[in-house]
Amino acid sequence: MVRCLVTGATGYIGGRLVPELLAAGHDVRCMVRSPGRLRDLPWAERTEIAQADASDPGQTREALEGIEVAYYLIHTMGTSGDFTEGDRRAAHTFAAAAGQAGVRRIVYLGGLASGGGTSPHLRSRTEVGEIFLRYGVPAVVLRAAVIIGSGSASFEMLRHLTERLPVMTTPRWVRSRTQPIAIRDVLRYLTGWASVPGVVNRAFDIGGPDVLTYADMMRGYAAEAGLPRRVIIPLPMLTPGLSSLWVGLVTPVPAGIARPLVESLRNEAVCGEHDIAHHIPDPAGGLIGFRRAVSLALMKIKEADVATRWSSASTPGAPSDPLPTDPGWAGGSLYIDKRSRPVEADPDALWQIIEGIGGERGWYSLPVAWWTRGFLDRLAGGVGLRRGRRDADRLRVGDSVDFWRVEEVVPGRLLRLRAEMRLPGLAWLELGVVHAYGRTVYTQRAIFHPRGLLGHLYWRALSPFHGLIFGQIPIQVARAAAQTSSR
Repeated sequence: MVRCLVTGATGYIGGRLVPELLAAGHDVRCMVRSPGRLRDLPWAERTEIAQADASDPGQTREALEGIEVAYYLIHTMGTSGDFTEGDRRAAHTFAAAAGQAGVRRIVYLGGLASGGGTSPHLRSRTEVGEIFLRYGVPAVVLRAAVIIGSGSASFEMLRHLTERLPVMTTPRWVRSRTQPIAIRDVLRYLTGWASVPGVVNRAFDIGGPDVLTYADMMRGYAAEAGLPRRVIIPLPMLTPGLSSLWVGLVTPVPAGIARPLVESLRNEAVCGEHDIAHHIPDPAGGLIGFRRAVSLALMKIKEADVATRWSSASTPGAPSDPLPTDPGWAGGSLYIDKRSRPVEADPDALWQIIEGIGGERGWYSLPVAWWTRGFLDRLAGGVGLRRGRRDADRLRVGDSVDFWRVEEVVPGRLLRLRAEMRLPGLAWLELGVVHAYGRTVYTQRAIFHPRGLLGHLYWRALSPFHGLIFGQIPIQVARAAAQTSSR
């Protein structure tokens, strides 16, 4: 048994690594900035949770106390601001704190690139790995290219491009070779390093058995998904910026996240060695191939068994402020649209409708208005509506629901969503169930805290449409709940 610390436990990789480490018999401490986002995860009660920001030396040092192996799974995916400096500062802080705490190994998952002229994000990941390797605490840096697994940003981009575009005019990067790796193999490597004996301080390339172009992967995905063969026509003049906007419009992955992914595909990402097998041998059946990885991912999606998604992590540029308990927000403006409606249904039926809102089921009011708002958000570089849901029926704190994030769930009583679309302010939507004196009542609050004059103008400009948008939700939700209750 090894005492492990996992950073990024609310993200795609970290959220899957923790249960793997627990299953292997290790003690796990999760280091997160917002502990509340782990509350509803099935494994949370079996872990210790430390609230810390990786850029804060004191908090990080305390979180690392008594830890033997520390997993560093933090990387900024946004395009705005100096993410490189932020990543560099956090890596230095974490490495120094690990040395002070007596950590015996740092494990870092970075990116793989075998050619020159790498993207800013790949260069930043390489720099972070180099910081760990030279800081004093033995470090293992795993370098991976495209990770294939249900819910990963890379897989969602591949999936939706292939499914939605039977004929594609594509940039030159579709001809770059890469060595994709299944999420199961990534987790096997990460988990394995908790138990590898001795001192190891080096980087390892990790990849699956197949070397493919992105065009090969799209055709392979189409074959596994039972789709007709895709026609792919390379178009040299599409820049990474234009490509990311195009990906943002076609897939659920917003342009801000798509751009780093697209930029990383411009260069070849093929493993130069397989030395990791000397420490963690390949499984008896070999590493998982690309087609098999796609098949496994599609099976998870079909069975609604997607443990984490790329949207599990915080969206770059999205607001992070929780709903204030002070109604006036310390004297600031707070606009509220409040509605309620009696429902001819039992409370459980009403809650079933509330918890299942969004995604494929929609928002129970004027679909064209929601579609237009989502489309405009995509054009502005936001997440839009196509992000969908992790699970069609159940929600937990931290889940994404289209352009909202679940901030609070009180089963049977309250669902609070925080807006992550581009806004001149902060916004929430609360949906609730009240049962008193034998009556079931649906309650709803739309809350907006404006930022500057533009925020006030935004709310006032949309006020005439609130009846069409917010006013229809109680009517349609009540109707849907009554139909559910009568079955």
